[in-house]
Amino acid sequence: MYQNRRLKTILAIAFLFISSSSYSQDIRKQLQRQFIEANDGDIIETPEGNFRINMALWMDGKKRLTIRGKGIDKTILSFKDQLAGSEGIKITNSSNITIRDLTVQDSKGDLIKGQLVDGFNLINVKAEWTGKPSKDNGAYALYPVQCKNVLIDSCIAIGASDAGIYVGQSQYVIVRNSKAINNVAGIEIENTLNADVYNNEATMNTGGILVFDLPNLVQKKGGYVRIFNNNIHHNNYSNFAPKGNIVGKVPLGTGVMVLATNNVEIFGNKIVNNKTAGTAIISYYISEIPIKDSLYYPFPDHIYIHNNIYERKHERATMQGRMGKMFRFKLKFGKNVPHIIYDGIQDEKVKNPSICIESNTNQTVANIKAADNFKGISKDITPFTCRGVKQSEVILNVNH
Repeated sequence: MYQNRRLKTILAIAFLFISSSSYSQDIRKQLQRQFIEANDGDIIETPEGNFRINMALWMDGKKRLTIRGKGIDKTILSFKDQLAGSEGIKITNSSNITIRDLTVQDSKGDLIKGQLVDGFNLINVKAEWTGKPSKDNGAYALYPVQCKNVLIDSCIAIGASDAGIYVGQSQYVIVRNSKAINNVAGIEIENTLNADVYNNEATMNTGGILVFDLPNLVQKKGGYVRIFNNNIHHNNYSNFAPKGNIVGKVPLGTGVMVLATNNVEIFGNKIVNNKTAGTAIISYYISEIPIKDSLYYPFPDHIYIHNNIYERKHERATMQGRMGKMFRFKLKFGKNVPHIIYDGIQDEKVKNPSICIESNTNQTVANIKAADNFKGISKDITPFTCRGVKQSEVILNVNH
């Protein structure tokens, strides 16, 4: 009798699993059909439930569409069993597309990608890899690239092997009210013009917020970026980026890093307990990667850091990786690590790059003189005592 009851239970569970899997694929087919057949202005509703979807969802050439779930952790699209495609959701060559009120999990590659979209809005979306952070996770959780008028609002990004919230080669960008947790880079703005990043929390990443300009990309220069009113704390997670990735060089314990970008304003942030660098301002040359792009400018300039709160425990910086070795054997700060670090690598044509630092709580600064093999490291703030240029507020060309 017991064996019969046990067999019936096993069969019932198996039936429910098969039924659930079948229903999930029905949802996938339904969503993909709607992605293809939707008319301009449609709202695509996704039901409440946890759906395991085995193929990427894609949309191309659409206008004024909304993809709407029933809420974070109420509508869950899981790509854990993905057999085809790499992204979870990919939107291309479209305008005024909104994805909101849902969770996307565990795709092979990027979770949500928008490319060549004018008006790309991600609102109240969670994008996550559910296991332990791993180099085998996809690169980006939320990934607008070559887009215009981007809004990322009230989102959560977890577990990306590159950046949780990444905006690349884009223009007119707002990232606000969002959380980035357990990524290599929490939030990254790369080769992007006119971006506001504010009221976010970046914690337990390797690096909290990165503003990078990199070579060999279609959009050569970023800048006019404001990083303000963010809570950037305890970003001390070991770097788990795949080998060869540029963010693999970011040392654990980085709060904010500006790499080779011009016209960046950092203000009103709480930058707390990031053990290696509260804020780092660096040239691409410190990466030790050869530059083959003749149009690339590898130096930071017009950086204005003011009215931030800096705090850190009295402890040593990381000793992991190439940067960790630099801190241990070259910089020798011990437990007295300055909050703001400038690598001192300058354009020979620019005698006095505009890097202005003022009115920060607990501000300490070091020019580590990397170009001079770290000789004559200076903690004198006088060369940085100036009033920088305040960047303009970003105004998007779409209604939010």
